[in-house]
Amino acid sequence: MAGDEIMDSNFGQILVNLDKLRTLVRQYVDAHQYSSALFWADKVSSLSNGEGQDIYWLAQCMFLTGQYHRASHLIRSKKLDKKNAACRYLAARCHAEVREWQQALHILDKVDLEAQVGPQVRPDDGKDDKLQFDCGIPQHRIESSIALMRGKIFESLDNRDQATESYRTALKLDVYCEEAFQLLVSHHMLTAQEERELIESLPFAKQCPEEEVELVRLLYETKLKKYDKPRELEIPTSLDPLHENLDVVVNQAERNYYNCNFRTAYKITSKVLQQDPYHNTCLPLHVACLTELKKTTELFYLGHKLVDLYPNDPVAWFAVGCYYLTVGGKHDVARRYLTKATTLNRMFGPAWLAFGHSFAEEAEHDQAMAAYFTAAQLMKGCHLPVLYIGLEYGMTNNLKLAERFFKQALNIAPEDPFVLHEMGVVAFQNGDLDTAEKFFMDALEKVQAIEKEMLTEKWEPLLNNLGHVCRKLERYEESLTYHRQALVLCPQNPSTMAAIGFVHSLQSHFDLAIDYFHKALGLRRDDTFSVTMLAQTIELYIGEMKPYEGAEELPEKFEGIPLPEYNVADVGEVKLGDVTAELKLEGDGPMMLESWGQDASTSSLDIEVEMEDG
Repeated sequence: MAGDEIMDSNFGQILVNLDKLRTLVRQYVDAHQYSSALFWADKVSSLSNGEGQDIYWLAQCMFLTGQYHRASHLIRSKKLDKKNAACRYLAARCHAEVREWQQALHILDKVDLEAQVGPQVRPDDGKDDKLQFDCGIPQHRIESSIALMRGKIFESLDNRDQATESYRTALKLDVYCEEAFQLLVSHHMLTAQEERELIESLPFAKQCPEEEVELVRLLYETKLKKYDKPRELEIPTSLDPLHENLDVVVNQAERNYYNCNFRTAYKITSKVLQQDPYHNTCLPLHVACLTELKKTTELFYLGHKLVDLYPNDPVAWFAVGCYYLTVGGKHDVARRYLTKATTLNRMFGPAWLAFGHSFAEEAEHDQAMAAYFTAAQLMKGCHLPVLYIGLEYGMTNNLKLAERFFKQALNIAPEDPFVLHEMGVVAFQNGDLDTAEKFFMDALEKVQAIEKEMLTEKWEPLLNNLGHVCRKLERYEESLTYHRQALVLCPQNPSTMAAIGFVHSLQSHFDLAIDYFHKALGLRRDDTFSVTMLAQTIELYIGEMKPYEGAEELPEKFEGIPLPEYNVADVGEVKLGDVTAELKLEGDGPMMLESWGQDASTSSLDIEVEMEDG
């Protein structure tokens, strides 16, 4: 190459070997001594009279030292952004680093990506040949990097469709471009069907050596199918060491998490963090597991450690926000930290979900839905945002919209017990008791398969709602069984006590019913339903009691003895045989939507029941 050596014109002696200096620049870059690399790159560029490769490496060193505008100006002043794809990518990357998205996109759009099918070196009518060079990166890999950059720019500009298409293009141009694949998957930009179609469309056979096709495909497939049932990872014998690879292990933890197997997911993520305490893919999942399992102490220490070490990482502030959300009663504080997380990264969907939870727990439905809708836009392939949107619509009595969003969630995650439960609630509200029971039973079977030892407290509403369905179907013993199981999970729940008392009253077991209504009122004195039912049940019980042995021989009625009038002013308008009351059932977790219906019972009580999971 011309200019590799500078010679003394008088004596013909070699004074400077530019190739050695270029190697020196690369070595300093590899050693992360960017200032030294910049110094020598600048001198090489001058000594070579501005050869293209030297200008490119000088701009690289400027980029590595944070001199983004200077690097971009150098490239564009030499018009290298128009002559060389690698330089065009670097110039655009400089503007992207300082969030000048439109300027970066303008540089990339100077040459249509789809039209770039020629060689990397594009001569300009035979002029400036010294600006043409080979940077050592294959043409298709540079084109893939440009497509990846376009995707990031479009995503930052909230153009999700264009971003998704650009990431697809980057991956098809270079199947080894894992970053594009990771962004598509981690940002939930594709549905499960679209993920499968993408994998099938990738040209593995064309771009990978035969021995690597299976490896690349396997690694990508482990990131997909997160809603499939967790099972032992099937890895070919030749790739068996991948069983211990932390990325592969984290993918297994994620699959367990999305199948509601939170304990197993937590055990896996804990083991991963023991080996790699700051694994960036594992940390958000570990925080989510700690939140689900309410491990507040561990969450507190993790959050504050991350904030100390990585104050500019949204995961750190997300962990702190989840801690304050979990301890309860500190929703304002939680929102402050979650806002910090979304400010650092607007695309961080989990923080938007937690932000919505902080409003939902305060019954601020409009603000909660706004946060959930933002999360839904960012996480198209995830069922959680649409599930929570449906819950909020249910809480505001908009049942048609609630059902629509629940069906969307069911299409994405057909095995999720939370979704099945909410579909059962919708069926209950629509009066379709058989369908409601089917959804509830499906949910219970899946929960029992996950919780092999004992159900956790969060499934108490599911058992209670099964009890309500059985009561509606007049299967009172089954109803009592489910309510008693719910009482085991939450022994101090007054709503469950009232529900058991209600079933006993329908069975004419008035003494037991009165006992449970008293227990419910002992836990919640202002329970309108229990007050009303207690008064009514006592009336019915008095009518059936014998004043003493042999009372059946007495006449049913004594003439001339006036009976006192029944005054129900304290419990509202109540009529024997037509009682209107309210029964609230409470619980934890996503099961917030409740049901309305009417009961016709053998004891002539007509009760309107509202199931509510606060």
